[in-house]
Amino acid sequence: MKTIRTLASALLVASLPIAAAGTHAQTLEKIAAADKITVGYREAAVPFSYLLGPHKAVGFSVDLTQAIVDDVRSQLKKPFLNVDYLPVTGQNRIPLLVNGTYDLECGSTTNTSARGKEVAFSINFFYAGTRLLTKRDSGIKDYPDLANKTVASTAGSTNEKVLKKFAVDHNIDMQIVFGKDYADALQLVETGRASALALDDVLLYGLRANSGNPAALEVVGETLQVEPYACMVRKGDAAFKKLVDGTITRLMKSGEFARLYKTWFESPIPPAGANLAMPMSDALRANLKARSDKPAQ
Repeated sequence: MKTIRTLASALLVASLPIAAAGTHAQTLEKIAAADKITVGYREAAVPFSYLLGPHKAVGFSVDLTQAIVDDVRSQLKKPFLNVDYLPVTGQNRIPLLVNGTYDLECGSTTNTSARGKEVAFSINFFYAGTRLLTKRDSGIKDYPDLANKTVASTAGSTNEKVLKKFAVDHNIDMQIVFGKDYADALQLVETGRASALALDDVLLYGLRANSGNPAALEVVGETLQVEPYACMVRKGDAAFKKLVDGTITRLMKSGEFARLYKTWFESPIPPAGANLAMPMSDALRANLKARSDKPAQ
């Protein structure tokens, strides 16, 4: 993303009733008529989508989004199609997509059957699982160590649901608090207001790598519920989903997807040159050939 033009009305729109399904279903026609596409992005989802200063977002999902935008330009024969970039959160990303405020989100959103009732998902482009980030001296090594402690997460995430279910199933008494975004949730741990942060493992590695003191933090705990990430588009729009899936398929077949993965997960990344050193998982490697959009259950 070269320039981010934040939509000032985003918070107001998020509070409005969701438009009836299908109102903005034909995304390509909507984009052509407006001569612009609006894409959602996350501000602190390293290495998928995060800000370098106030006006530049970078990351694996940002590059994936740009490839999709290029294919939209090609299909619509609009090489100078305008692009607006809208920051979204775990709470507003689905309603803002459904009501037509923006058209596409390739961030760190888990493809689930429940969400599939409101939106549609592309081919899965990553697989993650819930783990914990904590201070090295916290004494926390796995979920049972969270008994009688405060745990941070982000509201509206699948991690919140997985954590609550684990706590109930294993009779663990814990208090869950929420950050407004990933960076805010990390701060709850760094300032001692929470003992651990529960998020997808790759997000935790990214947050640790770009924190003020990475050596003071560690990722611990077994992996709970392996989940696929995918791009979100509006439900009932087969043509736009086909275009998005086509872009991802092209990147996977050509080897460009693997190159992008190596750039963002196995190489030094900005701003501090941290390297997540996270090899491609077996699940993702298999999906380079299967190219499934199957949701998490």
